[in-house]
Amino acid sequence: MKIKSVVAALALFAGASFALDAFAQAPIIIKFSHVVATDTPKGRAAERFKDLAEKMTKGRVKVEVYPNSQLYKDKEELEALQLGAVQMLAPSLAKFGPLGVKEFEAFDLPYIFPTKAALYAVTEGPIGKSLMQKLEPKGITGLAYWDNGFKVMSANKPLHMPADFRGLKMRIQSSKVLDAQMRALGANPQALAFSEVYQALQTGVVDGTENPPSNMYTQKMHEVQKHVTVSNHGYLGYAVIVNKKFWDGLPADVRGQLQQAMADATKYEKAIAQQDNDMALEAIRKAGKTTIYNLNPQEQAAWRKALLPVQKQMADRVGQDLINQINKATASVQ
Repeated sequence: MKIKSVVAALALFAGASFALDAFAQAPIIIKFSHVVATDTPKGRAAERFKDLAEKMTKGRVKVEVYPNSQLYKDKEELEALQLGAVQMLAPSLAKFGPLGVKEFEAFDLPYIFPTKAALYAVTEGPIGKSLMQKLEPKGITGLAYWDNGFKVMSANKPLHMPADFRGLKMRIQSSKVLDAQMRALGANPQALAFSEVYQALQTGVVDGTENPPSNMYTQKMHEVQKHVTVSNHGYLGYAVIVNKKFWDGLPADVRGQLQQAMADATKYEKAIAQQDNDMALEAIRKAGKTTIYNLNPQEQAAWRKALLPVQKQMADRVGQDLINQINKATASVQ
């Protein structure tokens, strides 16, 4: 009888140990939510990060990618990250203003980045690092900057000169800088979630919008916009961020492997961003529903004259010192 009791106890202990081992080996889940299509630069890079992270951690981490606002829309996703409902996001840099980190809206300033090289002098240097550090008190850790590209303008009428914007309802992200940009052109800015833009354009709730070509094409906005102007007036980029408590709680070796996966995914993302936008613009052209127009030098000068004052208007919001630092950093690589 005693032997049976010992055997039973050993069996129970072995079962408990097996259950604990199985629990200990359960993969760490990272829910990675974003609002764009899978076949955009951000969407493809998210999938690349998933593959690299799972391979480098040998299955200890499982990344679940949720594109196209499947989980959360623009205004909801940052709160979800802070609450721990998702672990990773890649929001556009315009979205941090409501958190009180208004400095990121400097990236929205028109004509502040003349080239990608000038942009990288900011994002990959001390300015980019210091901006990411401002997210830490909000419970957010910044991991990387991802590209989309320079933006085009679209509407159902030609947009050659600033006067052509007068009275148009133009969709923007929720950014005070972008609001000021559209008002400087004489348009009426309308802040809408990205997932709502196609229907708003289709039904006339808004007349036009701004986007890098890859976002415009993958969301089929060209089907409901007759004219595109290749203005390259502004930049759209993203910050890949994680919930700080989750990130700090990871085993050190896993965190290091994920950092390497993110570095490799970021290199990949930057390599494909411009290529994807060039291909998207050509695809829009071939679709035949949209006239694509390139500004001539006189028109470009008129746009700059209308939009450059936005930097001064927004100095109190994003910080004149930051604007000066960016201008200094970009001037050195032009």
